[in-house]
Amino acid sequence: MAAEANLQEHTNRLIREKSPYLLQHAHNPVDWYPWGAEAFERAKAEDKPIFLSIGYSTCHWCHVMERESFENEEIARMLNEQFVPVKVDREERPDLDQVYMTAVTALSGSGGWPMTVFLTPEGKPFYGGTYYPPESRWGRPGMRELLTAITKTWREDRQRLMESAEQLTVYLQQTRAAGASEAPLTAAVFDAAYRQYVSQFDEARGGFGEAPKFPRPHTLLFLLRYWDRSGEAQALAMAETTLERMASGGIHDHLGGGFHRYSVDAEWLVPHFEKMLYDQALLARAYLEAFQATGKTAYADVARGIFEYVLRDLADAGGAFYAAEDADSEGVEGKFYVWAPQEIEAVLGAEGAELFCGFYGVRPGGNFAFEGASVPGGVSIAHVERPLEAFAALRRLNPAELAQRFRADRERLLAVRSRRVRPHRDDKVLTDWNGLMISALAFGGAALDEPRYIRAAEAAAMFVLSKMQRDGRLLHRYRDGEAAIDAFLDDYACFIGGLLDLYEATGDPRWLREAVRLADLMLAEFWDEEGGGLFLRSLRLEPLVARTKELYDGAVPSGNSVAALGLVRLAKMTGERRFEKKAEAIFRVFGEDVGRLPMAYPYLLCVLDLALGPSREVVLAGGVGDPDVGMLRQVVYRRFLPRRVLLVHPPSGESAEMVESLAPWLKDQRPLNGRATAYVCQDYACLQPTTDPQELERLLELR
Repeated sequence: MAAEANLQEHTNRLIREKSPYLLQHAHNPVDWYPWGAEAFERAKAEDKPIFLSIGYSTCHWCHVMERESFENEEIARMLNEQFVPVKVDREERPDLDQVYMTAVTALSGSGGWPMTVFLTPEGKPFYGGTYYPPESRWGRPGMRELLTAITKTWREDRQRLMESAEQLTVYLQQTRAAGASEAPLTAAVFDAAYRQYVSQFDEARGGFGEAPKFPRPHTLLFLLRYWDRSGEAQALAMAETTLERMASGGIHDHLGGGFHRYSVDAEWLVPHFEKMLYDQALLARAYLEAFQATGKTAYADVARGIFEYVLRDLADAGGAFYAAEDADSEGVEGKFYVWAPQEIEAVLGAEGAELFCGFYGVRPGGNFAFEGASVPGGVSIAHVERPLEAFAALRRLNPAELAQRFRADRERLLAVRSRRVRPHRDDKVLTDWNGLMISALAFGGAALDEPRYIRAAEAAAMFVLSKMQRDGRLLHRYRDGEAAIDAFLDDYACFIGGLLDLYEATGDPRWLREAVRLADLMLAEFWDEEGGGLFLRSLRLEPLVARTKELYDGAVPSGNSVAALGLVRLAKMTGERRFEKKAEAIFRVFGEDVGRLPMAYPYLLCVLDLALGPSREVVLAGGVGDPDVGMLRQVVYRRFLPRRVLLVHPPSGESAEMVESLAPWLKDQRPLNGRATAYVCQDYACLQPTTDPQELERLLELR
């Protein structure tokens, strides 16, 4: 980030933007443009290539590249004289990020951020990569060398660059799915995916593959479903081992709750310290489902810690949730989170510190070194080396009393840590990531019987509906009083999922009504009538150099996967065939890709698991706020039931009319003798209704 002198000396066009990432670069000597017509018109008028730089505000290497190159006066002069420099926040513009990341990956074999792409004045990419140091090193070309080479080739051998641009553009345009596959997806794909996961599983440490290790929560969701469907004990063991090792490791913030982005080692000890909202949402769901599947309260405790972190540190006063927190504070990655033994002793005293440090692995010498700096005695990332019960037995202490003591110790240390210089917080609100968090909070509130989590989910949903729509269509980003950027597929898909989880957790039909409305709008805005599937960018908007679709379930599940889940759930809730047909079309369109490498699409496999069934529709007949309905709902949420939907049918009134208009098939499911009644149905054929929670448990156990 810019030094104080630069803050006074330089100001560029980014100062008018709302993105925290763009504002971080508003005082660079580089004459940055935001993405838009002005930059491309200048490039055409002056016959210059575009220098496109894509990143995000909590990206560590983006900060490094800024300090090294974009604050460098000489490099800035080269960029300003020979190129039109354009900055893009990938979180604001995932459509641009997807197109040009595909190009960079094709060129270099890998991708990441910061991303650097050179474009023609028409926006066609001809060269690119990720991080470039200012000078050539580590076998990587330096920024000065690269800019000089591109400038020379643009002047002397432009035809070669233009041919590269045309070839890349054709490749981008051809990567979209061409049409329905001749290999329909069946339950056999679950076995194939499972075998692939087994082949990459780290039995000793959990997770998949070698370092760096990413949490991959949707893989764990699939393994839980595979275990439930097949009875394969190893699938559950793989999920549990991974969840337990992550919860014990340094990737888990043991004081503040929540998880860091990924682990740089194979042991889950040393994380990349940034915290992303979407990770919290997806991991909370994984731990909650493991709690339902096993009954182990440790998983529920981890989920609660995630929610407490989000509600404390990422919550906007209006009810929505911010995007992320940086890895760096005071220019050093991890400084906010690590501890020296003497720091802990100053808070807990000698005896308390010895016990706490022994359990959380904080030792003289430390286990972490700051980049380019050291701390006398060393610093450590807190982690758990052995289970609490084993540690208590070793120290001849009562486990319950020790757990209570550590809880108080963590609160005291957290209070001290909160007075440190905090990492930068990216305070923009994104509809898709908020949709994921709404879903997790609503599901978690019902599964943990914590009404305040549900209330938080409702507040966030109302924020999106009241502040992030224009003419009934969703907008992607809100910050500093401004909602902007037409929503993408992921915004609709994730927010619809959040609304459906809110409906199931509350029974309030408003959420179901909004989900149906937005699902129809999503299909109208993004559906590819020619090839099937959903585009990332709305059909109403002018296409980029390529109109892309995404199915790969990466750090965040793809828009097509999440959309398919919403469509399948809506089909089962409402009985509307139009939703089911579109979901089936998504499976057909991408069937060949999924069949070839199923482990790359774990979230879509979870959706297929629900679609293939056997699924159950559980209807609770009674008032929305009826305590007896609440008791029956708790029975449903206590069990791991991945192939079920839940509806509430009030006996009369406006809510009853609304639900019946949305789901006509449940008109006959009514309370018996004026008491809240549960109907357990399969393919809309219902078992004998019951008003008894214990009988409902028995019915849910039937296969």
